[in-house]
Formats: sequence, structure tokens, C-alpha cells
Amino acid sequence: MKDIASTGMGKGMMRGLPASVWALGLVSLFMDMSSELVHALLPVFLVSGLGASMVAVGLIEGMAEATASITKVFSGVLSDWLGRRKLLAVIGYGLAALTKPLFPLAATIDAVIAARFIDRVGKGIRGAPRDALIADIVPPERRGAAYGLRQALDTAGAVAGPLLAILFMSLLNDDIRAVFWAATAPAFIAVLILIFAVREPTHHEITKPKAPLQLASLKQFDGLYWGVVAVGAVLTLARFSEAFLVLRAQASGLAVAYVPFVMVVMSSVYTLAAYPAGVLADRLDRRSLLALGFAVLIAADIVLARATVPLMVFAGVALWGLHMGLTQGLLSALVADAAPTSLRGSAFGIFNLVSGVVLLAASALAGWLWESHGPAATFYAGATITAAGLAALLVIRSRSA
Repeated sequence: MKDIASTGMGKGMMRGLPASVWALGLVSLFMDMSSELVHALLPVFLVSGLGASMVAVGLIEGMAEATASITKVFSGVLSDWLGRRKLLAVIGYGLAALTKPLFPLAATIDAVIAARFIDRVGKGIRGAPRDALIADIVPPERRGAAYGLRQALDTAGAVAGPLLAILFMSLLNDDIRAVFWAATAPAFIAVLILIFAVREPTHHEITKPKAPLQLASLKQFDGLYWGVVAVGAVLTLARFSEAFLVLRAQASGLAVAYVPFVMVVMSSVYTLAAYPAGVLADRLDRRSLLALGFAVLIAADIVLARATVPLMVFAGVALWGLHMGLTQGLLSALVADAAPTSLRGSAFGIFNLVSGVVLLAASALAGWLWESHGPAATFYAGATITAAGLAALLVIRSRSA
């Protein structure tokens, strides 16, 4: 990584990426900034402002993520069928922008549920077509850098959102509804950038399927693709919801007022690692980089399991963010490489669906372990699952060498 930086190669590769990739990264940055600004305060708003129970908050978030995961499949398939990935991305980001005013206007829990549902539908609609669009724009040898750049900018928005929430709460005298109104501006900026700055190539339209995804189309996905899906599922099962990072910080004695900084630290490391990891993915053996991501997650889980003070939690959270930076853009590149060109949208949709379903199961398991055996058991279980996945990956690598 040092050699790349010292020679200027990393910067050169970054400058050489198409303008549309940069634009898609900025779209992700502004939309994530808006979304995380809302999400950083939404649980407090539900409980303190609308009288929701913690169980209700959990159900709302679970339903939202499941909705996004299921929608991604249909949007990916539809983007292959229509050959219009940008159109679906605009619809998805547009829906998310339109929901932002609904949060400050919400007077009931049902209104918040409706806003979250529509927002997650928007996320589901845009995700797979956007990722497939990047693969259409960028040649195979640059995909790691392209996905890494988009992920880095996306996560930069995830850092800025909670920080802006803290700032606006101070400036606006803890008026959560006023802060929610402030979140609308970056959301609409994201949609405008997408409409006017992203250009969609037309070459994928030549080979698009004649009908939406069918059983015969699924047979076009080979063992390499399903292997990538399996790797993503194992990592998701081992990682569970990031809400448990916040709970771990509270359990270690961190004051509630400082809990948002947990996600700031995680997202900051994620942001810094994502693009360099993407560049390395284009230059090194991707399986080696993936194995490193597994190892870092094991280290994060062990640190979090043994944490007794907030400082140890922040160290574990930083390792968690490094794991995300090493693996998330890489997995996107692997999906794009393994999928047939005419079915890339479907490939991302299926991958996201499996990961989303596994995330729900993983979070339920993590919650049960936490309640039954304590927080350490949750993270030790994550380390065990990751270690098993790493062992399988190393065996596969040695046999294919």
C-alpha cells in the first residue's frame, strides 16, 4: 500500500476512473449523509418523541432491512430486462429523497414506519442497478478501484451524517424535527447529481435478456458466482448487525452522549481503507485480500469480546471498519467478475438478497446469545464462524493453486 502511494499510482488510478464513477460516488456520499443524519436520531425520536418501545424500534429496523434486501432482487432483474440501470437508480434515490420530509412531519409511529418502508424500498431499487452500472462503465481490470472509490465516498457520508446530527442538535437546541428537515437538502442534491452527471453506456442493451430472470437464466450462474454468494453469506452471518457495536460500547461504560462516535470511528476507518483495498484488489490475488479481511474480522471479534473499557471497544470497532473496507468493495468486484454481462443486475440482486436474509438471522442469533450468555459470547461466536469460513477459503485456495 505504501509503494502505491509513494509512486503516485493510487492517485493516478483514482484520476483515471470515469467521471460517472465519481458522480455515483458523490451520489452515495450525499444520500448516505442524509440517511445517517436521520438514522442517528431516529431511535431517540421514536422512543422519546413518539413513545415507541425498544421492541417496536427493533421490529421497524428489521422490517426495513428485509424490505431493502427483497427489493434488490427485483430491481436487479428489472435493470437487466429493461437495459436502463440509471432510470431505476434515479427512481430509487428519488424515493429515498422524497421520504426525508416525512420524518419531521411524522406525528405517529405508523407514519415513521411508512417513511422507513418507502425509504428502504428506494434503497432496494437503486442498489443492484447502481452496482451493475459501475461494472458496465468500468473495464474489468479497474473494477476493484471503482467499487472501492464508491464505497469510500459512501462511507464518508456515513461519517458526516452522525457528526452533522451532533452539530445540528447543538445549533438547533435539540430540536430533532428541525434536524430532520436539514437532512432533506443533501438527499435532493444526490438525485440532481445522478440525473445530470451520470452517463449510462448502451453496450449492455445489446445482450439484455428477452424476459425477466427465469430458472433457465439462473443456470447461467456458475459455481464461481455461487461461491462468492456463499462467502458473502458467511461474512454476514459472522458480522451481524452493527447495532451490537453500539450496545457493546454502552455495556463497557461509554456515556450515551458519546455512543454515536462508535459509528463515526467505524465508518472513518472503513472510508480510509475502502479505496486502497480496491486498488490492491486490482493488483493482487483477490483471494489473499479476502482471507486478510476474514482475519481482521476475527481480531475485531476477539477484541470486542474481551473489551472491558470503552477504549478497547473503539479498537475493536476500528478493526471492524478495516474489515469492511477490505471486503465490501472486493465482494462487489467479485460478483461483477463472476456474473454474465447480461445478468449483472440480477447477480447483485441475488447476492444482496441472500446477505440481507442472513443478516436478519445473524442478528437474531446474536441477540439471543447476548441475552442468554452475555455480550462476549456474541462476539466469540462471530469469531468462530469467521474462522471456519477462513479455513474453508484457504482449503479452496490450496486446491485451486
